[in-house]
Amino acid sequence: MVAIGPVLFIIGLLMSVLALAMGLPAIADLATGNPDWQVFAGSAAVSLFVGVGLMLTTRTGMHTHLNLRQAFLLTTMSWVAVAMVGALPFAFSELDLSVSDAFFESMSGITTTGSTVIVGLDFAPPGILLWRALLQWLGGVGIIVMALAMLPMLSVGGMQLFQTEAGDTPDKVLPRAAQLAGGIFAIYLLLTGICALALWLAGMPGFDAIAHAMTTIATGGYSTKDGSVGHFLNPSVEWIIVVGMIVGSLPFVYYLRAVRGDLRPILRDSQVRWFLMVVLLSVASITAWIWLERGFEPENAIRYGAFNVISVLTGTGYATSNFALWGGFPVMLMLCLMFVGGCAGSTTCGIKIFRFQVLYATAKAQLQRLLSPHGVFVPHYNKAPIPDNVSDAVMGFFFLYIICFGALAAGLAALGLDFTTAISGAATAISNVGPGLGEIIGPNGTFKNLPESAKWLLSAGMLLGRLELFTVLILFSPAFWTR
Repeated sequence: MVAIGPVLFIIGLLMSVLALAMGLPAIADLATGNPDWQVFAGSAAVSLFVGVGLMLTTRTGMHTHLNLRQAFLLTTMSWVAVAMVGALPFAFSELDLSVSDAFFESMSGITTTGSTVIVGLDFAPPGILLWRALLQWLGGVGIIVMALAMLPMLSVGGMQLFQTEAGDTPDKVLPRAAQLAGGIFAIYLLLTGICALALWLAGMPGFDAIAHAMTTIATGGYSTKDGSVGHFLNPSVEWIIVVGMIVGSLPFVYYLRAVRGDLRPILRDSQVRWFLMVVLLSVASITAWIWLERGFEPENAIRYGAFNVISVLTGTGYATSNFALWGGFPVMLMLCLMFVGGCAGSTTCGIKIFRFQVLYATAKAQLQRLLSPHGVFVPHYNKAPIPDNVSDAVMGFFFLYIICFGALAAGLAALGLDFTTAISGAATAISNVGPGLGEIIGPNGTFKNLPESAKWLLSAGMLLGRLELFTVLILFSPAFWTR
């Protein structure tokens, strides 16, 4: 059987850290005279008590060394545990959310999805607004560390393509993660601060600037207003957030190298070039459509097209316009872009650009073999041959991604949701995007009116997508739990 003591120890540590994070929204509510500060104080006490209790009862042994199965278990259990603890303030605040709504909001936050069940954000307590932003901010930095340190070691979905010599065995996962976390956190904090300062200088109120900076760099999409970023009617704010979303979509390890004076990796990485090319082509297509077909002024067409396309492509989920009303072509393109995501090692979601590159290279090599059966054609990524195990992992991931999306959409339809809501709801959940399509969960809607069972199903979809499918699904294999 899997020894879960070391796993529970680390989860206890995470819960203790989360308890400390709850102190910030408690202070925000206390400073404004909102009684919800007691909710955060109580939730922090519960989280700290359980966290410290887990650490004390499982502290024997070497907790810095995990085997392969423990690493898989930790990756999934930590996200579930954080989502459960993060739901406490939502459940007991003056918002009076149900258990399913509170868990949905928390899971959406920590997975940086951005879907919400809360109506009336304009009048919500500052503590709740800050807590939503903090969840996404912590989830963003967490997914970066996991993508750089954990998933390559676990050979999940082709992530072994980014495996480095610094961590080539499972029991080195935690030491390497600890080394990466310090540098990544510093860069992450610096970028968040720069974004917040820029938004404030552009005219956004200080509190809103901090909250939006957190959810922009995390590509999460939680806003402090029901109207999202469109509420502020400020083009400068929108362009700053556009830049922030792109920054959050690039590999963070390259920022570390750039700080050390090495700009070559980010300039030479084909993954970055592909991502920027997809951004430019998608923005140009939507801009041309809403300019020529919908009569938008050229300047507004570029601004609305760039912001909303990049928001969906990066899985951020902000909105400045109801793009569901732009016509069939933009809606279909937005639905496709939900699946794309950004670069590996970033805060973004979806299938990821590098996997499309691997699929393209593999398909191209196969076509060449059909034309020249006796030739030798090897697919390449970044001018290096792609190992067979990486190609197999990526193809398996892509197939499983489509299967999970179809199953999720079918499940939502079986619960009574209409076609558009079921399809876009499944896509936005498994790709961690945020808003869906249609009148119910579109850019101007929320997930509040969905059935309770649909919210639990969508929460499961968010977790699946955020943790790259295999990390969660392998726990349901009987072989995982046996010697």
